[in-house]
Amino acid sequence: MQDQISILTVNKNKANLKLLAHFLGENGFQSLNVSSLAEFDEALGGANKIALALVDITGFDRSIWERCELLRKQSLPLIIISPKQSASIRQESLVHGADSILVKPVVTRELLGLIRHLLE
Repeated sequence: MQDQISILTVNKNKANLKLLAHFLGENGFQSLNVSSLAEFDEALGGANKIALALVDITGFDRSIWERCELLRKQSLPLIIISPKQSASIRQESLVHGADSILVKPVVTRELLGLIRHLLE
């Protein structure tokens, strides 16, 4: 569907990635789903038209922030999903371009509202 907005979803947990893709699809969004840094790099360098990125930082090393910085440089809206409430994660997220940070467990209504707001 060409009229769907494409969201880059990054999550090391493939089961969660599948659930997120299903949720986004049910709400009218197409998703490009990646579960590794190599796939993230490929998505960033590809011809994919991405409108927003949703990055779950759980399980990734610090190099995840380099990719977030690339998103920031492309002026793409970025939502970080964090495994816990942490001032240091919040600061790191904001420094590297996050428009918002959600803490697990993610409330789907809040996520959907945030996505719609950032895409306006």
